[in-house]
Amino acid sequence: MKRLWTPAWIARHVAMVVLVATFLGLGWWQVSRAAAGNAISWGYAVEWPIFAGFVVFVWWREVRHALRTVAPPSGDAVATTSAGHPDGTARPDGVSASGAIDAGQPRARIRRPVRFARVSAGPGEDDADLVAYNRYLSWLNANPGAKPGDYPG
Repeated sequence: MKRLWTPAWIARHVAMVVLVATFLGLGWWQVSRAAAGNAISWGYAVEWPIFAGFVVFVWWREVRHALRTVAPPSGDAVATTSAGHPDGTARPDGVSASGAIDAGQPRARIRRPVRFARVSAGPGEDDADLVAYNRYLSWLNANPGAKPGDYPG
């Protein structure tokens, strides 16, 4: 819970309260204008509370995300082994208790679909551009984390 009272989080809490109060105040102002005869203000009177609700939604999501993340180890934490847990087992995601990625754990790879180039029309009609493109595609398939600019050819 101390994570939510850092200077950055205090600024977020204050910003949320100020924005919600401002948006609800603007909504009330539009209601008073609409009651005075400005028909278009009815739409704005509905819109401002929706904005306030969105601010609360984003704030709540960020709070939940901050509470779900791994807390930094404190001075009175239990000593951990090199595998990351006190009992010597590693976490399934390969992250140790200190937050470092274990070198011995394989990282999960993202499977990307393989795209095949169009095959030439007839036998023996090899297009040089098509051959180079197929070579490029096979290199990309063999190096899933690589960027197109990393291609050596």
